[in-house]
Amino acid sequence: MIDTSTRIGKSMLTIYNKFGNIGFSGYIQPQFQVAESKGAPNEFEGGTWPVAVSNRFRIRRGRIRTDYTHYTDEGKPSVYFLVQFDGTEQGLNIRDLWGRYYENKFELFHFSMGMMARPFGYEILLSSMNRESPERGRMSQTLMKTERDLGFMVSLNPRKASSKFKWFAIDLGIYNGQGLAGPQEYDNHKDVVFRISSKRQTIKGLNAKISGGLSGYIGGITNQSTMLYSMKQEDGIWKMQTDSLSGNIGKNASRRYFGADFQIIFPNAEGQTEFRAEYIRGQQTGTLSNSASPGTYPVDGTGKNLPLAIRSFDGAYIYFLQHLGSWHHQIGLKFDWYDPNKKVSGKEISKDNGLTAADIRYNTFGIGYINYVNPYLKLVLWYEHPVNEKTSLTGFEKDLKDGVFTARAQFNF
Repeated sequence: MIDTSTRIGKSMLTIYNKFGNIGFSGYIQPQFQVAESKGAPNEFEGGTWPVAVSNRFRIRRGRIRTDYTHYTDEGKPSVYFLVQFDGTEQGLNIRDLWGRYYENKFELFHFSMGMMARPFGYEILLSSMNRESPERGRMSQTLMKTERDLGFMVSLNPRKASSKFKWFAIDLGIYNGQGLAGPQEYDNHKDVVFRISSKRQTIKGLNAKISGGLSGYIGGITNQSTMLYSMKQEDGIWKMQTDSLSGNIGKNASRRYFGADFQIIFPNAEGQTEFRAEYIRGQQTGTLSNSASPGTYPVDGTGKNLPLAIRSFDGAYIYFLQHLGSWHHQIGLKFDWYDPNKKVSGKEISKDNGLTAADIRYNTFGIGYINYVNPYLKLVLWYEHPVNEKTSLTGFEKDLKDGVFTARAQFNF
């Protein structure tokens, strides 16, 4: 109890009014991993593997988060602020730093600005704190390597208790494009990202809860080379080709993605059964050697700007999650694929056709067990095995030895 009639009491009340709405949370994810081979060519399970390494300890993530909410005199949210840092054995980095303003006349809109997650897809937005598999799929990591980006977002999300549309939300944002994969914006092109989503709804007849969404990404990268690669058909054969024209400088190399996601949960006596699925397709711009969007504009060893490469892609994932008679025990099965170049497959992928390892499709199979020891500790045992298609490229005539087993503990507060 605070006696507000005294000077000390008044000071305490002032501090409470200013800082009483601050919250702190965080988690760490120490883990041990074993790869199928030394120097395994699989950067999607927590980073690249040095040539002589097939097992390692890591702090995969270490997050500290602070939230602040200011409320009006009527108890409605007015301003929200979030800052989050990620610390590992490799250093400390920012993850989130953004603010939000809520309009309270219609209680429909809020506006966000800063470094934040882009409103696209389900897996990309699902926090690593809550995700069952240790990492997002190859497709999600390739399209949006670090999930966050600098920009502005407006959201339509009815908040009135009497509203019939509280289940519905639209988020629309404009962003630099390179995200946390690079230190700063490197062209004038901005990317527009949107998501139309449904919050979880109960279907009484099925005794199930469903949710889902539609997402779009309309953007690109400004080409800064006289060459710009794309797929062209020659004598019935698809090849990666380019002209060397000054007109290629300044052209927009497209990043256009469109996706749909769906989640359904069947409650059990002790736990639940859940299915998740998401499909994304479109055009992606990378380089000849990598289909991921570059964080900085790519250059060669002499500092000369390299050409970009545009590919048509698609990919998807499916999760099956089942509690084992208790909320403490859960198994997970996951299948995902990412095809960076839908124009070619198998032996068509060859050096003679101007193609590289960046054009190879991967199917990834995952299986794991999760033990929710208590609200503050989660243990994960998970194995993922990627299967690459067999090509005419040297070193990719057969499946690579790139499976990875992860044993992780997650401590959170």
